[in-house]
Amino acid sequence: MTVIASRREFLASSGLVIGLVLPMGRAAAATAPAEGAPFAPNAFVRIAADDSVTVVIKHVEFGQGPATGLTTIVADELDADWGQMRIAFAPANDPLYRNLMFGTMGTGGSTAIANSWMQLRTAGAAARTMLVQAAAKRWNVPVAEVKVSKGVVSHGSHQARFGELAADAALLPVPEKPVLKTPDQFTLIGREVPKIDSVPKSNGSAVFTMDVSRPNMVNAVILHPPAFGGTVKAVDKAAALAVPGVVAVEAIPQGVVVYGKDSFAAMRGRSALEVEWDLSKAETRSGEELVKAYKAAAATPGRQAEAKGDAAAALAGAAKTIEATYVFPFLAHAPMEPMDAVIELGKGPDKGRADVWMGSQFQVGDMRAMAKALGIPFEGMTLHEQYAGGSFGRRATPDQDFATEAALAAKAYSQAPVKFVWTRENDIRGGRYRPLVVHQLKGGIDAKGDIVGWDQVVAAQSFFANTPMAAMGIKDGIDESIVEGAAKSSYGWPAYRIGCHIMENGVPTLWWRSVGNTHTAYAVETFMDELLALGGKDAVKGRLALMKEDRAKGILNRVAELADWGRKPADGRAFGVAMHKSFNSYVAQVAEVSKGADGLPRVHKIWVAVDCGVAVNPNVIRAQMEGGIGYGLGAALYNELTLGKGGRVEQGNFDTYRSLRIGEMPEVEVAIIKSSENPTGVGEPGLPPLAPAVANAWRALTGKAVRRLPFAHGDNA
Repeated sequence: MTVIASRREFLASSGLVIGLVLPMGRAAAATAPAEGAPFAPNAFVRIAADDSVTVVIKHVEFGQGPATGLTTIVADELDADWGQMRIAFAPANDPLYRNLMFGTMGTGGSTAIANSWMQLRTAGAAARTMLVQAAAKRWNVPVAEVKVSKGVVSHGSHQARFGELAADAALLPVPEKPVLKTPDQFTLIGREVPKIDSVPKSNGSAVFTMDVSRPNMVNAVILHPPAFGGTVKAVDKAAALAVPGVVAVEAIPQGVVVYGKDSFAAMRGRSALEVEWDLSKAETRSGEELVKAYKAAAATPGRQAEAKGDAAAALAGAAKTIEATYVFPFLAHAPMEPMDAVIELGKGPDKGRADVWMGSQFQVGDMRAMAKALGIPFEGMTLHEQYAGGSFGRRATPDQDFATEAALAAKAYSQAPVKFVWTRENDIRGGRYRPLVVHQLKGGIDAKGDIVGWDQVVAAQSFFANTPMAAMGIKDGIDESIVEGAAKSSYGWPAYRIGCHIMENGVPTLWWRSVGNTHTAYAVETFMDELLALGGKDAVKGRLALMKEDRAKGILNRVAELADWGRKPADGRAFGVAMHKSFNSYVAQVAEVSKGADGLPRVHKIWVAVDCGVAVNPNVIRAQMEGGIGYGLGAALYNELTLGKGGRVEQGNFDTYRSLRIGEMPEVEVAIIKSSENPTGVGEPGLPPLAPAVANAWRALTGKAVRRLPFAHGDNA
């Protein structure tokens, strides 16, 4: 899908465009759009003469559903018919399309709907107001008497579709503060509407970067150093260049790139490469050496991230205490579509320009990084945003490492468009992992079985450190993403302390679906379960007694009701519960588990209660809960990236880093709490409670607490 790079080009092509992220004064009266151009009352809505309504989507769509959610918001305020809605991806333009929670264009932190909620409602309402005013003027009737329903504007016997009124509406002033609907007036928000991209994704017409082809394009693959921090010392290109179809071999700072007439030739050429690596500055410690260092750090208090009361005194005076050490491995994101980009450099009069086709998660950041690597101005960059086949955080890096690598690969072979694709092995071994993490916990109960003290220390690497985002991500020696979900939790322990160690190693890390919550939820919720059991408390009632927030209590009560908590499980099965708040959404889950033939948990069903504010698209919310559960379960049961001798990653593809299989996916039942709160995230919050709910059921079934993930790790045998 082609989009327009600059604001000037976007304005010229769309008639009137006023960015709702910028001030809109009364002087913003429209002029007639060029003949055939759509009515575009703001930066997000275009209405064409054929009645189609296109919503400009400022977030990358990699399966999490913003294209549908954002379109639903506009369509509802516009009173459009769902069948007339279309989408287009936004250009890289911060003034118009920045994420209001980030300050720049970007998708992440489950913010797509949350940051766009009022922005897109206002966009739709403004367009509706102008269409109504145009109709009232045409029919000489009071504005207040004009109605709109399913894309038809009417008054008595008068009727007109949006496309018929578009040209007249474009001549009217854009309302500064259009009247928004009240929740009882919503017709699409909160209803079941099909995903707007289901049909093109089903029939193959949706275009992903992997589908893009340009005239005379070459395919490029890269060979990275065998250990993180290694560099190219010398390359013997002869054997690779002798492979039929290989057209060039070039070294760039990140490795050695092989260019071929097709991808097979390029990969065969890469296999034939002879490279001498400089590993003098590489991370050569094994994974177990790192675990040992992290455990030693977590055994000391670290910097205090949060505290209440005197936890040490409370634990010293407790009737009973328990301690636990949790180890969480490096994890790859492993999206179905690996990292890729197509770059075409301008020639002749277009020299100093570049076209880029990719599913960019940080559009402006990626284009700036590419421009710098290519040595051309940012204004010369044109991003053609594509659908992306998953991300889970991988496509959004603080230093735009892949964008830079792809640009350098294109620059090194500038005579033709370059399609630069990471193979699965590049992806699994390429770094930017969920960090290795160790938690050390100690908790105590009094004679009545009530929890009186809690001490938790987290040791983890910061993915903000040594990047342009370090100042934003690290404050006073604390990376909040390391302790989120432990600090600022939904529980009110009488006395507690949360400590943090920022660890150093050479393995590149990155946020992974649900970021810090992916490990803090597990440590908190499984340790909580053990403490409640030690005190003879019911897992649900005990949690409720400690909760500070009504919304947290609401979802826990709802999931207990949904799963009929307290009933006796079937023979050979057990139930486990967990609750976690992340990205301002609340999710509770109950897992039903038995022991599988492989000795690992067999998860039969997951009950879910979710409170994410206004449920814009229940269908998408359920899908994201299901997706988070499947993704999280595969990681919890099987996934681990291990560093062997010399710091080399021992996994390389799905044979050694396996995903959940379709027959292993549990049944999922989701209850969405009705809410009038503004929408919050759903892309990530479904994952954190899954693993602890399964682990708590597993402990109830087997008596064994799993404190090192994955479940398949040898320590759990």
